[in-house]
Amino acid sequence: MSTSPSVILFQGDSITDGGRSRNDDPNHFLGHGYAYLISSKLGMELAGKHKTFYNRGISGDRASDLYARWNEDTISLKPDLISILIGVNDAWRTMNGEPSGITDRFGRAYRHLLEETREVMPDTGLVLLEPFILKTGATVEKWEAWEEYIGQYQKLAQGLAEEFGAVWVPLQQTFNDALKQADAAYWLWDGVHPTAAGHELIARQWLSVVQKSPLAIV
Repeated sequence: MSTSPSVILFQGDSITDGGRSRNDDPNHFLGHGYAYLISSKLGMELAGKHKTFYNRGISGDRASDLYARWNEDTISLKPDLISILIGVNDAWRTMNGEPSGITDRFGRAYRHLLEETREVMPDTGLVLLEPFILKTGATVEKWEAWEEYIGQYQKLAQGLAEEFGAVWVPLQQTFNDALKQADAAYWLWDGVHPTAAGHELIARQWLSVVQKSPLAIV
């Protein structure tokens, strides 16, 4: 994009949600996760540039849930940059054999929402984050199956990033490397959801990639 993004939207599931409020209270509407950390750092550094940050992550969402609310929670906000992290709930419900996970719609729904975004807002920048897991808590019992599902989603998401000209933020290797410093639960307390340190890890990786890309927020 030719100009730096002014309206930045974070979308996804509980990892993005971060316990955000559902009102306009500026102390809580960004949640307490990586979206908050990125927004607080850039908002402070770029105070004179009038940047607006939104968080519309919803805990429990799959890609199909995200697509179902895409008009209301994304397109209506007219963002210049959309950051998306989705996938772990698609795997979780499929792994648990829940009725909502019988048909795996991850790739299909993800593609639909990207196609729609490109059609309606062709100039909006896209940032896709790699879904991730570590072996602890919820993932231990069926670790090989978890690795297989999430591995497929990682490849699908990266392929979509390339196809739709999105900035790709790899995260699995970032978490794998972090295991040299502390155990898995230190970063992802249940193998899926980040701790405070895990969110900081995501935020730093996001900033290191996006701020060196054509979508840099300056």
